[in-house]
Amino acid sequence: MNSWAPLAITLAIQAMVAMALLTLPSMAPRVAASVGISATYIGLYIAVAYIGAMGASLASGALVARYGSIRVSQIGLLLCALGLALCAVPLVPVMALGALVVGLGYGPVTPASSHLLARTTPAHRMSLVFSVKQTGVPLGGALAGAIVPGLELLAGWQQALLAVAAANLLCAAIAQSLRTEFDADRDPTRPVRIGNFLEPVRMVLAHPALRMLASCSFVFSIAQLSLTTYLVTYLTDNLAYGLVTAGFMLSASQVGAVVGRVFWGYVADRWFGARRMLALLAMLMALSSVATALLQPVLPAVVVLAVLVVFGASAIGWNGVYLAEVARQAPAGMAGLATGGTLAITFLGVVLGPPLFGAVSGLFGSYQAGFAALAVPLGVIAFVLMRRV
Repeated sequence: MNSWAPLAITLAIQAMVAMALLTLPSMAPRVAASVGISATYIGLYIAVAYIGAMGASLASGALVARYGSIRVSQIGLLLCALGLALCAVPLVPVMALGALVVGLGYGPVTPASSHLLARTTPAHRMSLVFSVKQTGVPLGGALAGAIVPGLELLAGWQQALLAVAAANLLCAAIAQSLRTEFDADRDPTRPVRIGNFLEPVRMVLAHPALRMLASCSFVFSIAQLSLTTYLVTYLTDNLAYGLVTAGFMLSASQVGAVVGRVFWGYVADRWFGARRMLALLAMLMALSSVATALLQPVLPAVVVLAVLVVFGASAIGWNGVYLAEVARQAPAGMAGLATGGTLAITFLGVVLGPPLFGAVSGLFGSYQAGFAALAVPLGVIAFVLMRRV
């Protein structure tokens, strides 16, 4: 078996579903104007999508066991394509359904890829390989930001949605050639029942190490989504940046995430170990959130850029090391199940994080308060992880 082939296909699939998830948000003002709603509703789109992702991640363990990682990933790509097609219908209820279907497609991809990579990756390379695969998330976001607005200008927002849907279908077709080899461990007799959907959560709650990792991911995901959701607004409202410059700063934080995911994985494998690396990342997130809260309009742009790149590298770059540790701590052959259970809790943080951040910021009348408040739970997580190293 080519040890790099699983990484290549899972990276491509991860990038495609991430691009699908962020396609509509990347052109939200145009879509909102066409449909006749406020662009602020994009927050609800993300929430609905991640509610779907939570449910799908819980179902993924049993589905992967029965149908295999590649087949479940293909189903995810097909659901993302269908969801994007529904979003192209300019009716709010249909678009809401499309968001849910995109989330259902997004949710099972990470557990499926974790199952495949856990059995094809040598233990000494696991953090690095998982981190490289997880660069598909910011890579998909970068593709959405770089390609979709241009497609919208060229052909219209509905055609842009359908073009990304077609790309997801193409990726599913390419993955078919790998199915026989990489889904050889599937068990067609494995039952898929509603009761099985709670099995991943029961596994996480029964294993202290997995329970602790899931708790960490809940807090980390709040930091990640608060940064990506509110950064542009914070920069324009508090630091008087123009929209284009603020967008560039957001892109820079995503680039930091791509580099960070690979770098942290390499460092974890080579020197620190995953647990210590996650503790250091929690500390770095806490310091970065405080530094972001202290930014002032008079500061040179290069200083602001440096803070946000470090914030992005940590708050968006932790996932690979985390998923590799989940795979290590899972019982043998159950990495996909364990990943699905922990991701359900991760996605809960994604759903709750931005509204909580907004509520804190609204209470104190400043986004600076929201970023400062993030440092508290992140500091607690860093302390807990360091005590368990």
